Amino acid sequence: MDFSVKKLASDAGVFFSRAVQFTQENLGQAEKTELDAHFENLLARADCTKNWTEKIFRQTEYLLQPNPIDHTGARIEEFLYEKLDRKAPSRPTNAELLGHYMLEAAKDFGPGTPYGSTLIKVGECQQRLGGAEREFLQTSAISFLTPLRNFLEGDWRTISKERRLLENRRLDLDACKARLKKAKAAEAKAATQVSSRNGLFGLCLQAVPDFQETRPRNYVLSASASATVSLFPFPCGHGLPQLWSEEVDKAEHELRVAQTEFDRQAEVTRLLLEGISSTHVNHLRCLHEFVEAQTAYYNQCHRVMMELHKELGSSSADVFSSNFGRNPSASADPDASAESPTAALETDVLQIEEVQPPASGTRKAKVLYDYDAADTSEMSLLADELITVYTVPGMDSDWLIGERGNQKGKVPVTYLELLS
Repeated sequence: MDFSVKKLASDAGVFFSRAVQFTQENLGQAEKTELDAHFENLLARADCTKNWTEKIFRQTEYLLQPNPIDHTGARIEEFLYEKLDRKAPSRPTNAELLGHYMLEAAKDFGPGTPYGSTLIKVGECQQRLGGAEREFLQTSAISFLTPLRNFLEGDWRTISKERRLLENRRLDLDACKARLKKAKAAEAKAATQVSSRNGLFGLCLQAVPDFQETRPRNYVLSASASATVSLFPFPCGHGLPQLWSEEVDKAEHELRVAQTEFDRQAEVTRLLLEGISSTHVNHLRCLHEFVEAQTAYYNQCHRVMMELHKELGSSSADVFSSNFGRNPSASADPDASAESPTAALETDVLQIEEVQPPASGTRKAKVLYDYDAADTSEMSLLADELITVYTVPGMDSDWLIGERGNQKGKVPVTYLELLS
């Protein structure tokens, strides 16, 4: 019990000393030990790393899970499973739920109806998109979010703890410096006072007899002699200055101990701060993995949607062809068709140079995606550009003839948005 009380009193004294030093530093009444420029740069870099890592981590969470607190209590469920150290059960994504509802609706509307069959196609596509999204979320959580979380909850907490300990060591060091400075000043002041008192004491001794040799054992000092002796308690100069000298020695010893502890803690903190460079390297690798996962996810989504778009477009090819205002008399008259340059076909190979746009039926189209021509009969496309398109008799319904300036070639219908 006594030990605990003594330790508590010692800790309270240290805390009070640090509080006084901290307050005096803020008021400009005490000196503060400054760290070297390299150490300050390490601290600034560590703070910058922590702040931006935290922001990137939070925003990535919002990107991967835009609405974590929903009616299913997903976030609460994940928190409970995490505390119980158990794996949370797999939960369907929004796209998978949408696909499930579409398939169920198709059963009620009839799979053989146009609407029902289309719901089946789109529902299956949404389920594939949901599966790709689930895989992307899992990969991103493991390869990107987990390393960032480990840094914030592990490495950074260790760095913060050592930095707080370093700050306490610095306050202790500056407090020891202040005590030593005060002790030296008091020692110098006491030495000056004793020196002046010794001079005055010498003058007084000439008028005072040597009581140690002449007075009897029971001799009583006179009032004046008693006053003189009490006025100069340390006539030889070895009392008060010696006390302050001991205080100075004690303060110097405490300063050496505090300096050693501060240097040791500064070295530990420096090593941790220099480890931020390896943290950047690790986060860079994780960032590359996140980009690769994101690229694979969007490529998979693009392939799935293009397949769906093509499938839906081929099933309604007659709608596309009817919207181009094709002249029925041109296809009804075999002779006219034979004489028209737009019918220049050689064993299923379209001669693009000989194709001419019809007098009516051309339309403007906006390109949805980039497209690279597979051969000389096709025309490459750039997303968001506008081209002129039209069809020719005998041409595959999945393709149109596109023109852009002096360029001409076949273009896929699924890559276009037809404008009125």
